[in-house]
Amino acid sequence: MKILVCISHVPDTTSKINFTNNDAEFDKNGVQFVINPYDEFCLTRAMWFKEKQGATVTVVNVGGTETEPTLRKALAIGADDAIRVNTNPVDGFLVAKELAAVVKNGGYDLVLAGKESADYNGQMVPGMLASLTDFNFINGCVAMEVEGTIVTAKREIDGGNQTVTTNLPLVVGGQKGIVEEKDLRIPNMRGIMMARKKPLQVLEPTGAAASTSISSFEKPVPKGAVKLVDADNLDELINLLHNEAKVI
Repeated sequence: MKILVCISHVPDTTSKINFTNNDAEFDKNGVQFVINPYDEFCLTRAMWFKEKQGATVTVVNVGGTETEPTLRKALAIGADDAIRVNTNPVDGFLVAKELAAVVKNGGYDLVLAGKESADYNGQMVPGMLASLTDFNFINGCVAMEVEGTIVTAKREIDGGNQTVTTNLPLVVGGQKGIVEEKDLRIPNMRGIMMARKKPLQVLEPTGAAASTSISSFEKPVPKGAVKLVDADNLDELINLLHNEAKVI
């Protein structure tokens, strides 16, 4: 089984976010980037298939040279090889188009991707990728097993989980549950050294055009000061909820 794991290069959630160019561009200065957490869950599941079923695991990213340390970390975790599509991932459709070309040319059976990236949270790419490749699709996946070409999976729905059965080839939008946080792997020294020797192929883009553009970014409005009301002063509390908060 050939597995392709899509890796997004996203800011660490502890980073302080700023914008430049009249708030139209994300300021990357001083920001630490990591593997998208949802993608890391998928990569860990792919490693299980590699170890238990002899699958081969390739990781892919659409981005510039700055994303290569993130791909090298994925290789250190245990992926066999990596692909970087050399273009700026300006929107989800462009990314899906470039990934679709990689999938079609690589003959992959299973494509694992986080259901969304932790920066834009668009939840677009896995579904579009499945459509562009004509693969089956499971989103919100929290568990999966593969026997031959038969896939049994659970996906999160309102009020619980739904068990589904489908066939390879398949695109999966995964999340926490496909593995647990305790199962995530930290690269050891041997893995880091081996990652330096593993192939990282750079592909030129197909020329897919973006379908959207960014007008501007805007930070959330700072929260106002907290007003404390004495527990015995219910009249004041009701007055504030009615006239200021306007929730009653």
